[in-house]
Amino acid sequence: MTVTSRPQLVVLISGSGSNLQAFIDAIAAGQLGAEIALVISNRDGAFGLQRAHRAGIKTATILHTDYASREQFDHALAAAIDAHQPAAVILAGFMRILTPGFVDRYSGRLLNIHPSLLPLYPGLHTHQRAIDNGDSEAGSTVHFVTAQLDGGPAIIQARVAIASADDADSLAARVLTEEHRIYPHATGWLLQGRLTMEGGRAHLDGKLITSGGVAVAANQPLPQ
Repeated sequence: MTVTSRPQLVVLISGSGSNLQAFIDAIAAGQLGAEIALVISNRDGAFGLQRAHRAGIKTATILHTDYASREQFDHALAAAIDAHQPAAVILAGFMRILTPGFVDRYSGRLLNIHPSLLPLYPGLHTHQRAIDNGDSEAGSTVHFVTAQLDGGPAIIQARVAIASADDADSLAARVLTEEHRIYPHATGWLLQGRLTMEGGRAHLDGKLITSGGVAVAANQPLPQ
């Protein structure tokens, strides 16, 4: 294994890997002091693997269909992750529900991003649900992962106004732009030791992050 002074990340994907690309770009631009040691996909042919290959990042494909249970799959996943001793494990469009044992193993260093203003709209079809409910805004939330689906403590939340002409696709595109800004930024806080999870709550610089996370408006500067 290559010796490096930069914190190591392992990124888990299932699809196109646009958030993976945001990490690759942030590292290349010097905005995130880290190195992606490994990208793992649970699906053959995920486009995110091509993104990793172009960036010279090691990849692995671990098919969940090869395992008889979630526990067996998560055990294989953990073995691949632990070979790199990462400072953080990043879920970037990883479409698998993880077992409590896996989540506990990486507690406090396992991050996810969800395309809604949690605790609103956990699960799927978040943009359409926000539109159907008549909400004035939507957004995305970076959060610590816990055993509760999309229920871990929020870290940072980007808020995007919903226009009267929006459909789910147009809203999703604007939210995704904000995802690409806030996810590497929050990870930087974690790698700098500024972000922690204590007692099931997120803290930044020793101060409790209130419900919903640090709020960021679309296209506005990120908090330092």
